[in-house]
Amino acid sequence: MAAKRASAVSSDNANLRLIDAFLEMMAVERAAAANTLKNYGRDLERFATFSVTRNETLETAGASDIAAWLAALEENGLAASTAALKVSALRQFYQFLYTEGYRADNPTVSIDRPKTRRPLPKVLTSDEVTALFEAAELMEGPKGLRMMAMLEILYSAGLRVSELVGLPLGALRKGERLLIIRGKGDKERMAPLTSRAVEAAEAYLSCRETFLEANGEKAKSSPWFFPSRGKSGHITAARFAQMLKDLAVEAGVPPSKVSPHVLRHAFATHLLEGGADLRSVQQMLGHADITTTQIYTHVAQDRLKDLVFSKHPLAKKQGKS
Repeated sequence: MAAKRASAVSSDNANLRLIDAFLEMMAVERAAAANTLKNYGRDLERFATFSVTRNETLETAGASDIAAWLAALEENGLAASTAALKVSALRQFYQFLYTEGYRADNPTVSIDRPKTRRPLPKVLTSDEVTALFEAAELMEGPKGLRMMAMLEILYSAGLRVSELVGLPLGALRKGERLLIIRGKGDKERMAPLTSRAVEAAEAYLSCRETFLEANGEKAKSSPWFFPSRGKSGHITAARFAQMLKDLAVEAGVPPSKVSPHVLRHAFATHLLEGGADLRSVQQMLGHADITTTQIYTHVAQDRLKDLVFSKHPLAKKQGKS
């Protein structure tokens, strides 16, 4: 019994060493985001635990062990989209083991990726976006200027909400219409701004210090473009999302349709509808893979079909016959 326990401990330690080596490679060579590393580590540890029940380790597990794990997860109700992420983690892990000489093969080669149907993102119409801007223009005082600046920057540059609320003060250089964005994987990109967005940002900056005051005394200078008195030092994503929903109510747009990410979707879709090329939209969104951006072409195509079927004079005549 003692020998069996010692063997199990040895297997656990070996598994953890391989996982740590893989995650270090992902962090250093591929600049993987902290959340990605956390998810990969968790999935690999869970597969390692499952492998032990089959008298295997991560180094010796084969395709049948991986297939059995995925089947067990499916029986427990795991969605195909989630299973696909776990397969992706295993593929990259075992390719790493193969490349580094820990294994002579990659057992994931014969494992099919779970088939998923990626849902099309929700998108606001141009009229709904216009209504949001008109409602923001009616807001008075510093909060109104801040709301307009956040809305203009978000829709003008298609930022992720984390990128928007975490903008450093120096992201917008005076006299330039470009934002310096540090996105996923700590990758830097340039995001062009419309003249309206620049004007809104400059108008907000004239009253930015209002949001640094606390208890009648000026707080220490904040490094954030949109500072807050909260723990993070800047407006949080959750707070901005609530601000948008409140704005949607004032604009007469269903709040359930509005979120920071929906505005990012609207930015991409409206650009493609206006004739922008896919590669440019990919760069502005900060997508590493163009296939992620391609989903917006489907949204744009569906919207064009709806337009033809509902507005084309021949379509109307056919509907009446």
